Amino acid sequence: MAALTLEDIDWDRERLRVPERKAGHSAACPLSAIVGEAIVDYLKHGRPQNAGWHIFHRVIAPWDSMSAGGVSCRASYYLHKAGVAVPRPGSHTLRHTCVQRLIDAHFSLKTIGDYVGHGSPEATAIYAKVSIENLREVALGDGEERRLCAFPQEAAPA
Repeated sequence: MAALTLEDIDWDRERLRVPERKAGHSAACPLSAIVGEAIVDYLKHGRPQNAGWHIFHRVIAPWDSMSAGGVSCRASYYLHKAGVAVPRPGSHTLRHTCVQRLIDAHFSLKTIGDYVGHGSPEATAIYAKVSIENLREVALGDGEERRLCAFPQEAAPA
């Protein structure tokens, strides 16, 4: 997000191109109305005048464009402010949460890896955690014999 420029916003198609991700990939993401409104508000009221093409800038002088470290620092600040306790707060926490939610939604590791810019499903697998709810279901049992997996694409047919 640090490298985001005004050219990366496609207002007509409601898309946001996220440049310079892992492995040099970029991605097109949907631009929701609420995020679009927040960007417009920031551009009108929060962004330094004559700031160039980069969207996000430091809030104190020098008003250079935001760095990846600056984005992580802001993420850490707001995670703490929201009371989210994690061992290493920062933008990586948001990335990890996104991957975990996609795993929980039964997307394949290949699809998730493509989305976040990983070169292989194995690189994505390190983000995967065993679902506590699945473990609880196994521990409590329901009278049926079934296999519950940490990776949905490997689950046995129902």
